[in-house]
Amino acid sequence: MHEQTLAIHAGYEKDAQGTMAVPIYMSTAYEFRDTEHAANLFALKELGNIYTRLMNPTTDVFEKRFAALEGGVAAIGTASGMAAIFYAIANVAEAGDNIIVAKQVYGGTTTLTGHTIKRFGIETRYFDVRNPSEIEALVDDKTKIILFESITNPSIDVADFDAIVAIANKHNILTCVDNTVATPMLCKPLELGCDLSVHSASKYTTGQGLAIGGVIVERHNLVEKIKGNTRYSHFNEPDESYHGLVYSDLPLPLFTLRVRLALLRDLGAAPSPFNSWLYIQGLETLPLRMRQHSSSALAIAEFLEAHPKVGKVNYPGLKSDANYELGQKYFKGGHSGLLSFEVVDKETAQKIADGTDIFSLVVNIGDSKSIITHPASTTHQQLSAGELIEAGVPGGLVRLSVGLEDTQDLIDDLAKALG
Repeated sequence: MHEQTLAIHAGYEKDAQGTMAVPIYMSTAYEFRDTEHAANLFALKELGNIYTRLMNPTTDVFEKRFAALEGGVAAIGTASGMAAIFYAIANVAEAGDNIIVAKQVYGGTTTLTGHTIKRFGIETRYFDVRNPSEIEALVDDKTKIILFESITNPSIDVADFDAIVAIANKHNILTCVDNTVATPMLCKPLELGCDLSVHSASKYTTGQGLAIGGVIVERHNLVEKIKGNTRYSHFNEPDESYHGLVYSDLPLPLFTLRVRLALLRDLGAAPSPFNSWLYIQGLETLPLRMRQHSSSALAIAEFLEAHPKVGKVNYPGLKSDANYELGQKYFKGGHSGLLSFEVVDKETAQKIADGTDIFSLVVNIGDSKSIITHPASTTHQQLSAGELIEAGVPGGLVRLSVGLEDTQDLIDDLAKALG
């Protein structure tokens, strides 16, 4: 089936009532038929519902639908996008290991990998996403994952998937792509050779800023890369916390299964069934919305590029953009609704951000309502002046998340703010 059909139907088999809309199963726990049934579920001899911290029928539909759209074999929902990123790292790395992360990533990812993760004894090594050859010198036998974004937020760079995947596969290291900005409608990292993708479902998935959540998607046949791989011995050895289970021996998607049986079980950042239901509603219109977000963003990028007070516009849909060729190579149907532009200094950027009426001053993206942000004073405030430049976030940078309002109204609003 094509994407627009999958977005509406994938993962849902109507219940006994024949409900057209996916029901919200607001239940903490589920009754077992008998003690044998309960024992079989806990032993994985049967698959089914045990407890909503581990699985839920509404969340199950969301996970299956998202995996189908992303082209993956399985997905697992989390309570936030940051929980998804943390679980992707924690599922492979432990004290003494290191991870490799792009310098140009969302501010929350920067603080997680640059500060919080240190307390777990995990080292982060950074590379410039514009120069992926830097990765080679960072790899050693303790490297567990390479993390980057398909479109970086807020510098709006497009990753060179082929170059990054080639280095990762040479060393048998997992790759994980934050595909939040592009969504599965515009880019499919797993089909480009990456092993995992993560998303903040709080963004384009819900589409209206309604709920906080995340998701991890696993590619088909990931077991082939992990089975017997000494980097990931815990997938190949008995898990004593789960009856000696060896994940790589199971005929099931092993990465997301271990997140479910170990990390969700023990750390508990599971999504609310109601939030999962909201994501399902969002997915039904995601193909249509991403086309409109992308179309309006391109028109606004062209307007800004021609404006005398704008020094630079970052949007891969522009032929003048340094990422145009990569955008054409890896994206289809548009380049999302996120763009940024640079003005002369921080004070000017803040004045523009304060001067709009339709664009709301908010630190979210992917909403139906248009948003303007000054990253240097908000999402990336914790970075030094030098680190801001390295991350592609100078003081004069303004980020736009283009919503679904009339495109000309948005252009007029920016024209007024620019003066």
